[in-house]
Amino acid sequence: MASLPSTPPPPSPPSTRTSLPRVVAASLVGTTIEWYDFFLYGSAAALVFNDLFFPTADPLTGTLIAFITYAIGFLARPLGGVVFGHYGDKVGRKKLLVVSLLLMGGSTFAMGLLPTYAAIGVGAPVLLTVLRLVQGFALGGEWGGAVLIVSEHGGAAHRGFWASWPQSGAPGGNLLATGVLALLAAVQSEAAFESWGWRIPFLLSGVLVMVGLWIRISVSESPLFLEARAKADAAAARGVKEETPVVEVFRTNWRQVLTAIGTRFGENISYYVLTSFVLVYVTKHLDLPKSTALNAVLIGSAVHFVAIPAWGALSDRVGRRPVTLIGSVGMALWAYVFFALVDSGSFAVITAAVTVGLLLHGAMYGPQAAFISEMFDTRVRYSGASMGSQLASIVAGALAPIIAVHLLKEYDSSAPVALYLCLAAVVTTLTVALARETRGRDLRADAAAPGETDGRGEPGAPGEAGSVPAPVRSGDPS
Repeated sequence: MASLPSTPPPPSPPSTRTSLPRVVAASLVGTTIEWYDFFLYGSAAALVFNDLFFPTADPLTGTLIAFITYAIGFLARPLGGVVFGHYGDKVGRKKLLVVSLLLMGGSTFAMGLLPTYAAIGVGAPVLLTVLRLVQGFALGGEWGGAVLIVSEHGGAAHRGFWASWPQSGAPGGNLLATGVLALLAAVQSEAAFESWGWRIPFLLSGVLVMVGLWIRISVSESPLFLEARAKADAAAARGVKEETPVVEVFRTNWRQVLTAIGTRFGENISYYVLTSFVLVYVTKHLDLPKSTALNAVLIGSAVHFVAIPAWGALSDRVGRRPVTLIGSVGMALWAYVFFALVDSGSFAVITAAVTVGLLLHGAMYGPQAAFISEMFDTRVRYSGASMGSQLASIVAGALAPIIAVHLLKEYDSSAPVALYLCLAAVVTTLTVALARETRGRDLRADAAAPGETDGRGEPGAPGEAGSVPAPVRSGDPS
């Protein structure tokens, strides 16, 4: 007699998940465009904005004022982190990423249309500053969403690698911004560039945003967010009141926020010294052509772009902390070597100095997306990651070019700037040395759930999200 057919398993719900490489591509393209917009301002502040919007008798003073407006954009980033984090944890990562891209691109395009100080006087720098605030607000929400949508689509085993690709958007954007400026500086006279050529990279942003928007809209929402949202809705139906994400972050996750700030401190400062301040140092202090500094940063950024995911992949094998410490300790030592090499005035030597510096920065930056994402629970992850990251941007990245230019102006020497860079790297070294290793964490689990380690021993075996995590050893902190 023929055996009866076994009962078929119940059908699985149709999957709407986007493939991980496509999610990574959407995040990378979006972050590259947003960082292009953000860094374009920094490069223009170092090269032309002092004359066009803040004319003074002393070039370094005009540059210092231009960098102050540059820093104002950073002040808006925590506000963007709060607003985007709140709604990102409430309505989804994808929707907020679309909004941030539109805000950033629109404000950058508008900068290309602004009249200068010579045309309308003080109104020009005021309008420029307002647009810079919009840029900062948008970028404050971009970082958290871009790295989280990748982290939450993938599993634990290769999270460091995949989540590091949106991080490559920073050197990608800087590469694009510096490349466009370098090209214009090469084909235009200085007078033509200062008259109208500088507007072209800003207006180009409008085209780039349309491309990024088309790609970003095509991806699906984070599956972990959808699960967390369904649980929250079910709890709300039972009468359980849901706490505001940003309030919960500061009530229960303030240690993680401080760890994120310390982790980003040396990384943030070193990046802006290596890519923005170096433009001022080479052109104003060493009196070398703009092309020398721009091309050095251009080559260094190309290497940086590739190095970041390589460091992220290494963090999947040995942990987030060891890789970050390679970068922070290396940067503390490289700070003095960097300026000694730049002072040579040789293009090849300057390029090598910038490139090695960015390689060390990549060791801090590559694992950072996974490291910070793994510190927070899904229901508050957007808010927590954004707040930790963007508060660091105020105390670190916003002030780095200003402090560096001030130290150069005050002492007419690179030594104080090297000391500043070294101390910043030491802060990150100490923070990460005391932090808890997060590699292998199941992002569906709560922060105190099994699968984490105490950061001083070997991490538990990494697995895909939803797998059974390795047990926590006794003595691990909760």
